[in-house]
Amino acid sequence: MADFAPSKLLLPSLSCPFPSLVSPYAEQVDAETFSWLVKSRMIDDSAELDRYREAGYGWLGARTYPYAAHDMLRLVTDWCVWLFAFDDAFCESDRRAAEIARALPQLLAVLDEDPVPGTSLENPFARAMLDVKARVRAAGSADQLDRWRTVTKDYLFAQVWEAANREDAVVPTYGDYIFMRRRTGAMLTVFALIDLATGHPLTPDEWRDKDLREITERANDVVVWDNDLLSYAKERHGVNARNNLVNVLARHRHRSIQQSMNQIGRMRDAAVMRMVALRAVLDTFGSVAVSAYVRGLEHWISGSVAYSLTSTRYTKAWQGQMLTPAGHPATT
Repeated sequence: MADFAPSKLLLPSLSCPFPSLVSPYAEQVDAETFSWLVKSRMIDDSAELDRYREAGYGWLGARTYPYAAHDMLRLVTDWCVWLFAFDDAFCESDRRAAEIARALPQLLAVLDEDPVPGTSLENPFARAMLDVKARVRAAGSADQLDRWRTVTKDYLFAQVWEAANREDAVVPTYGDYIFMRRRTGAMLTVFALIDLATGHPLTPDEWRDKDLREITERANDVVVWDNDLLSYAKERHGVNARNNLVNVLARHRHRSIQQSMNQIGRMRDAAVMRMVALRAVLDTFGSVAVSAYVRGLEHWISGSVAYSLTSTRYTKAWQGQMLTPAGHPATT
């Protein structure tokens, strides 16, 4: 696919009216989660492991769940690293849709049922997922576990769709992309752990409330659209470039790369403002669990932006290519 981007691109201002905090367990969890990753053997290439260590994924958890106790911060950060590792192995690669589909049964089996004692799981991703699932079950209710399992299945199936786009060199339509990005981005799987981390579980009625569902969807959009902007330098020449909103808008709305980025900036700002309006409505519920969950969504937005602008997972690709709104290289 042709790349019509100029040598320098200006990242739209990523407005964030939400607080930005960092957990006091950041360094500790960063080291512990990296050790968990090494032990899991999801990644066994030493150079790739060095990149993971350098990226400091513990700081992502510390910024997006700054309110979590140590054990819960470990759980949510380990799950985030599972998602990054799976993304790098299956989604940012040239894996074919059929190959990903054939990997799903063992993962889905882990989500749906516990292996018979003594059964050996060959797939390291399945083994690591089983560990995360056991910790979710131990920390939460059956409803919380089911929410996480359901959205994780949606995420896994969505990867087959994304791989099919890569395989057939298809840039998805705008409507299809917006719909599916809410699933390929895995955000619902991490949002499902917010009320576990806050210690204030949502009731089934609260979880199904239309305003809470909408604010969740708006937060999902903001984080994944921000990610499409922040990861564009990393992805623009990669095998997964077609699965990025920047290129979707460029192809189907006939915009330049910079115009596409500016449009995404306006879209995400409108979604942020809608979140602010919905928060005022949801605060009238007088529910501690609902208020804590909404604050958790806000921390995900402020935390993911702050992390992405400082993590080598994104900033290395930006060097010499793009500038932040203030005109400083997006490396800190």
